[in-house]
This record gives sequence, C-alpha cells and structure tokens, in this order.
Amino acid sequence: MLAPEPARSYVACRDVVKRNSKTFYLSSLFLSPERKRGVWAVYAFCRTADDIVDRMAPAPERLAALDAWERRLFDAYRGIADEPIFTAFADAARRFRIPIEPALDLLRGARLDVTVDRYETYAALRDYCYLVASTVGLLVMPILGTISPEADDYGIELGRAMQMTNILRDVGEDARMGRIYVPAEDLLRFGCDEGAILAGVLDERFVALMCFEIERVRALYREAEPGIALLAPESRYTVRLALALYRGILDRIERNGYDVFRRRAHVPTGAKLRSAVLAAVAR
Repeated sequence: MLAPEPARSYVACRDVVKRNSKTFYLSSLFLSPERKRGVWAVYAFCRTADDIVDRMAPAPERLAALDAWERRLFDAYRGIADEPIFTAFADAARRFRIPIEPALDLLRGARLDVTVDRYETYAALRDYCYLVASTVGLLVMPILGTISPEADDYGIELGRAMQMTNILRDVGEDARMGRIYVPAEDLLRFGCDEGAILAGVLDERFVALMCFEIERVRALYREAEPGIALLAPESRYTVRLALALYRGILDRIERNGYDVFRRRAHVPTGAKLRSAVLAAVAR
C-alpha cells in the first residue's frame, strides 16, 4: 500500500494526464495499478516541461524555468521532492529503476522548442523527435517491463511516430506561433511556400505534402509495431491500443481533407472504443 504522500502525488499526476491527453489516459487504464501510477508520473513530468516551453513568456525566462525544472529532477533522484509531480516521479524512479538520462535528453528537446522553430531536413527532425518523444518511451519502458533489450529500439521508433503524428496534426497551431516543423526540404520538394503555411493556405501542393508525410509516419508505426511482442505480456495491450489511437489521428487528418489549419484532428469516442475492441482481438 502506498504511503499517503506518494498516493496523493500520483492522483495529482493522474489529473494532469486526464486534463491533457484523453488518448494517453485511456490507454493507461489497462495497466496494473502500480504500472499505471508510474506512467502517470512520467507523463506529468514530461507534460509540465512542455507547458513551460509553451508559456507566453520571453525565451530567456522559459529557458531559466527549464533549468530550474532540471535541478528539481536531480533533487528528486537524490530523494528530495518539493511538489507532487516530483514526489511521484521519484517514487516511480525508485520502484522501477528509471534512468535519469532520458529525462535529461527530454529537457534538451524542450530547450530546442524555445530556440528552434524550423528543421531543414528529415534527419534533423528525427533527432528532435527522439529528444522530445522517444525519450518518453525510454522512461516508461522500465515501468511496462520488457522481455528483451531490443524493445528499446522499437520504443524509440514508436516515440518518433507519435511525435510526427502530433506535428502533422498541429501544423496550423504551430504556424500561428511562427513554427514550421515539417522539414524545409519537404516543403521545397512539393513546392510549398513558408508564407503559405503560416497563412494557412490549403491547396493541392499542401495536400500532396501531407499525403507524403502521413505515409512516412505510417511506415514508422509499422516499424515499431513488432516491438509490442517484446514487452511484458500484461503491458502489451496498453501499447497496442496507444499505437492504434495515435495512428487513427492520421486517418482523421485525411477525413478532414488535410485541413489542419482550421480543424484539429481527433479520434471520436466511438472510434476509440472500436480501437479498444480491435486491439483486444489482436492480442
């Protein structure tokens, strides 16, 4: 049984998950109580770092806040925690032997979100996706449990696929903040103009670009999928469902006519339930 303080802290982390990611929360519900709490703590840590990046504040202020968040992370690994997220994260790190290195890499990626708003090549974008998303997979892998060390490699690719899905879904939202994460080399390939992206122009060139990027991300999901079999049996369904739900966002982008400027692609409740059933059948 959990002590009162960690128990309250995990509840606070759960609330962060419920508030910010219905997909992640739904997937987590199928884990055992201890594993579920652990992934909530990891998500809350990562999400709060992301919220620091997205604050309406000058870049130096946000970078200083990330530095402070990193110092508190080090304190948590030394057993010193001053708020619920770090209390829960420290408890999960101790229980599951979560390494600190992926968390530090994630904060490196968060700093890039403050200082970099363009990526010239897909290779550079892949590196960024590793920092901000594959690291999450490496943090939760000890919680999920694995039967082979090769599971990490598949988890890294799944993280990249999920982050690329987020990038495609959020093209319009990012453009309103002056960001374009789709690689410049791809814009050039399809004759897309940066100014048109920032202005939210939906034309045949942008549709062709999105079709290309969506198929690229689907290939990443196919590469990652075999890694599910390398997880502990009791964790496989959760990851299979998360993969299906995130991949479903790509379908929704297509159904919305690739209009990521005025329509946010999300998987409706009915479709989520169908995915849950199909993921169970595939077990």
